[in-house]
Amino acid sequence: MAAEQTAVAAQEFTHIRIVMGMVIGLGVTRLLSGVARIVQHPGQYRLFGVHLAWVASVLLMLVHFWWWQFGLYQIPLWTFGIYLFIIGYAVILFLLCALLFPDSMHDYQGYEDYFLSKRAWFFGLLAVTYLLDVIDTLLKGEQHFAQFGNEYLIRTPLFVILCLAAIVTDNKTFHRAFVAFALVYQASWIWRLFDTIA
Repeated sequence: MAAEQTAVAAQEFTHIRIVMGMVIGLGVTRLLSGVARIVQHPGQYRLFGVHLAWVASVLLMLVHFWWWQFGLYQIPLWTFGIYLFIIGYAVILFLLCALLFPDSMHDYQGYEDYFLSKRAWFFGLLAVTYLLDVIDTLLKGEQHFAQFGNEYLIRTPLFVILCLAAIVTDNKTFHRAFVAFALVYQASWIWRLFDTIA
């Protein structure tokens, strides 16, 4: 009976992963299309290094999200609430991508002007992703949560606080330092804890 339940849960996970993949795929497409537009028309809008670094960070986040969500196969019983949560998480990530590359830049002088004017939305949603990650990690079981140790308990509130600080300040030095730290730490986190898919 247990083996049969596991097989059913695996089938449900595969079904849900397809929908989740479509949403994440839209986000990746948005980012890559935005970068392609910059390459095609480099002089159209003034570039901003902080914006480009967040593009790289969110792209890495999307790729990592798809990788780590394999752990959802451990959920023994799928409910519509869990399904909505996972899809909602993916939607928030897509919205981050949409904020990085809007449909139109006509009202802005360049990416610096645009990004700093939308920073409350961007960093507000980014902070939400760190909180959603805690729920997502708990869904995969206490053992999965425990494997990240005390670092996870420090990492999450630290990044939420940094996001809140990024909302209230337009100081470019802070924004450069934050995105540099986020990229280096994110790469380190993936390398140390998610090198294998199991």
